[in-house]
Amino acid sequence: MIRERRITIIRISRPRSSGVNDELRWFGESLGLFSERDKESSLYRLFVELIKSARREQPLTSDELAYRLSLTRGTVVHHLNKLLHSGIVASDGRRYSLRVSNLEVLVEELRKDIRKAFDELRQIAKELDEELGL
Repeated sequence: MIRERRITIIRISRPRSSGVNDELRWFGESLGLFSERDKESSLYRLFVELIKSARREQPLTSDELAYRLSLTRGTVVHHLNKLLHSGIVASDGRRYSLRVSNLEVLVEELRKDIRKAFDELRQIAKELDEELGL
């Protein structure tokens, strides 16, 4: 189980195009998933494949994902680890899927994660303020 979460939110303008691929890319970029370093869009393609598997309710192994995307297993595992640490993907043994069944619920779950992290930070800040006499 992943204990630490790395949730990144980037406020960027929504694309003018109404195409689903543009929207999905914007969605992922807003969550800090995709970067210029990903020249082959392998993380984006993995994200889309996981969305498709969520629709079919069929978790996939890293080998299955690598085969479907024509990527090395190492590349897939690297990207899966990023998605696991961000709280977007869950694993059940050797199979991977989106953490929840759809993107709207995913955003709500991430919101809860962020709220919990900020609540913990606020409590620690309060304790530090008391200790420092602030």
